[in-house]
Amino acid sequence: MSLEAFIEDPMYNATVDQEIRNRIKLAVYAYSYEFLNESVVCDGDFDALALKIDLSVNTRRPDLDLWFRKQFQPDTGQWIHSHPELNKIAELYKKYYAKATS
Repeated sequence: MSLEAFIEDPMYNATVDQEIRNRIKLAVYAYSYEFLNESVVCDGDFDALALKIDLSVNTRRPDLDLWFRKQFQPDTGQWIHSHPELNKIAELYKKYYAKATS
């Protein structure tokens, strides 16, 4: 593949990259609230990000795209309970949000 073809590849662009970031952040937020009863963002910020999720965007993970299309609901975080990579979401939470214990 040439550099020009790579740059034009619809799977590698700012829209796809932002959608991936949004889905990851929202999943971590939902995880912290649903599993740990901890809010790392206010409800308004969660809701605003949830409304930005664009299920029509295909990412580089067709399996997760399908899961989001079937399970995601912007008005709740309950969908996180069936996330297929919950262990990875938990690790992201621990790395970036878990309170340090002495």
